Amino acid sequence: MTLDLPETGTFVGRAWRADRDGPSVIVRRGAEAVDITGSRVPTMQALLDLDDPAAYAREAPGESLGPLEALAAASTEAAQGTRLLAPCDLQPVKACGVTFVSSMLERVIEEQAKGDPAKAEGIRQRCTEILGDSLRAVQPGSDKALALKEVLIADGVWSQYLEVGIGPYAEVFSKAQPMAAVGFGAAVGLHPISTWNNPEPEIVLACDSHGRIRGATLGNDVNLRDVEGRSALLLGKAKDNNASCAVGPMLRLFDDSYSLDDVRQAELTLTVTGEDGYVLTGRSSMSQISRDPEDLVAQTCGAHHQYPDGFFLMLGTLFAPTQDRDTPGGGFTHKLGDVVTISEPALGALRNIVRLSTECPPWTFGTSALMANLARRGLL
Repeated sequence: MTLDLPETGTFVGRAWRADRDGPSVIVRRGAEAVDITGSRVPTMQALLDLDDPAAYAREAPGESLGPLEALAAASTEAAQGTRLLAPCDLQPVKACGVTFVSSMLERVIEEQAKGDPAKAEGIRQRCTEILGDSLRAVQPGSDKALALKEVLIADGVWSQYLEVGIGPYAEVFSKAQPMAAVGFGAAVGLHPISTWNNPEPEIVLACDSHGRIRGATLGNDVNLRDVEGRSALLLGKAKDNNASCAVGPMLRLFDDSYSLDDVRQAELTLTVTGEDGYVLTGRSSMSQISRDPEDLVAQTCGAHHQYPDGFFLMLGTLFAPTQDRDTPGGGFTHKLGDVVTISEPALGALRNIVRLSTECPPWTFGTSALMANLARRGLL
């Protein structure tokens, strides 16, 4: 497994160091992974809160951990030694839903099908006949969006998902607690009650304690379609479970070579490869997002809600699989052992294997464990 990172760019991340029995902040320099953890930057949160994180990461003294690709190769679901981790640490992972027209329609379908994939195709055809592409040019929260809302209510297809899709307020929910996200090579988990689910390839923004966007990476917001489709009140069970959020492979910091405008034009690709030989491919184009990334950040953080340790924000996805995997009309759902690869030329590749959340390594290293470890190492 390779990271597929571009040759240019400032890439930082986190690695578990077996000899420290804890995590370190790393930066890519050439082909090497360099540990830059110190009293000034004991955590990724501290790095991102600096005035110029990219400049510090490029210049800070550090210790080579060897070739970065060797570290990636050692990052497997059962790895116990030195390996890559998700690039976030003290930051919670928040996520935005229903930010693309196609995925918004799929959420409506999930709701109408009440979690039954067998009913989805008929509902999909009806929704497409009524809605078509009419939502694509609608600015959420605009007068046109409000007028369209009245038309949809009259047609009997209004939904809570359309409310956040074209209404003034974005859907922002909690995807993973601080220290809970898994990284490159790790197992990503499905709650065992789910029988209809899929990966969601997304751009993830890294924001500091002031809400400033510092960089971007990739994420898999695992989607349990049947659980969320039964009731929006089951969103917590559908989204926040052991190993249900993958982030990585590394965080690309904003600098002269990469900015938010590059995020706005990102083209993500997805490949799911099953042990049965099944292959699913898909794409997600950030140019088709209905809300600008800066607006999503502003709706997450501000006078109404502060994040003193910063946050990572998943921006949603255009991808919503509709092709059948086993039976006609049955749609796509994961099988255990699927390998999910999410790629973007400027950000590399995030690869994970699908397991049940109950079978993934349990989450045991939380914020208190991190603080204790850093104190033993003399970094606090």
